[in-house]
Amino acid sequence: MKFKKYATKTLMIVIGSIISAYGITLAIGAGFGGATLAILWQGLTNVTGMSIGTSSLVVAVAMIIFAFFYDRKQINVGTILFVDVFTKIQHYTDIKAVNFVIMLLGIAIFSFGTGLYSAADFGRGSYEAVTFSLAEKNGWKIRIVRMVLDIIMVIIGVLLGGKFGICTIATVLLSGPIIQATVSTVKK
Repeated sequence: MKFKKYATKTLMIVIGSIISAYGITLAIGAGFGGATLAILWQGLTNVTGMSIGTSSLVVAVAMIIFAFFYDRKQINVGTILFVDVFTKIQHYTDIKAVNFVIMLLGIAIFSFGTGLYSAADFGRGSYEAVTFSLAEKNGWKIRIVRMVLDIIMVIIGVLLGGKFGICTIATVLLSGPIIQATVSTVKK
């Protein structure tokens, strides 16, 4: 791979990951429940006693293993874990309507960032690796696969004791279509 192409893909992964991390921080911190995977992490923590960080790591590793065996090309340099660094700098208001708008904006930002680093085709995050493995190997639309996976994660998470909220529903409905639109646009 030429250096310029490698550098461009690496930059897309870094920028997309930062955007994605900031967006999910906005969405979850607004106080309207957890995003889809966060509910699963909460449920695992509830059942096993692991910390939320350990639960997220266990889920990520399981997803990477699935993608490795199902569609190995999804795993590459970009398949790394990102820790949320924005929690302490983001501020919210006491006005629920404003926080609701912040949550929606956060979901959109998260989904755009995820689409950006996914479009690099240089390895994906664990959840995206599973999403794109299933979509590409089966000829399914990314938005549908993501929505179905989100619903499955939420159901399992809630059954294990995770916290469901408006953020959960909005993430299920918005993230898949925005990710697919971003990937399609960037790849053109």
